[in-house]
Amino acid sequence: MAEPLVDGFPALEPTVYLVDDDDAVRDALGFLLGTVGLNVRPFADGLELERALDAGGPPAIGCLLLDVRMPHISGLQLQLRLQERGVDLPVILLTGHADVELCRRAFRQGAADFLSKPVDETELLEAVQRAVRQHLRGRRRRAAGGQARERLSRLTAREHDVLRGILEGQTSKQTARTLEISARTVETHRASLFAKLEADSLAEVIRLALEGEES
Repeated sequence: MAEPLVDGFPALEPTVYLVDDDDAVRDALGFLLGTVGLNVRPFADGLELERALDAGGPPAIGCLLLDVRMPHISGLQLQLRLQERGVDLPVILLTGHADVELCRRAFRQGAADFLSKPVDETELLEAVQRAVRQHLRGRRRRAAGGQARERLSRLTAREHDVLRGILEGQTSKQTARTLEISARTVETHRASLFAKLEADSLAEVIRLALEGEES
């Protein structure tokens, strides 16, 4: 069977980490999500999920689908605890007792979506697919940022000065005046930083610099 696609790319079997203390809900939602090619890992409570994450390493591309009201630890509490652990999975919260303040708290804590039970199947599938795309884009952005930082770390202090001039739109002569060096020396540093950044164009240099800053 072909891998499911996200934004046109294989998503490596996106996984929905489903946490709900109701067996019937877990079974029904697990079946629904499986019909669109999503891998589902069901858990009866947040502590069970935390133990699984401890044992299994970094989570796969996907999202968290959390019931708000559960024994031991609520969905909102679990959301915060996972953030503190550095878990980057987008969170969709489900509740049978929706209220405005609960919804506000969820979004203030960074929830990707907040849905009321009984959940509309189409609405849920759309929310999960949005969250998976969000997670995939975030992972790619962080990977690109890490690569950019590694390349930027190769530059000398003077090459960083010249790079700053490039980002400010300065010509080599303007940068030379600012740094009180010759324009020829600036050109030498520019050539060196292009090589170290493995960049073939000015646009690529600027992109790498911005990715390094944002990550």
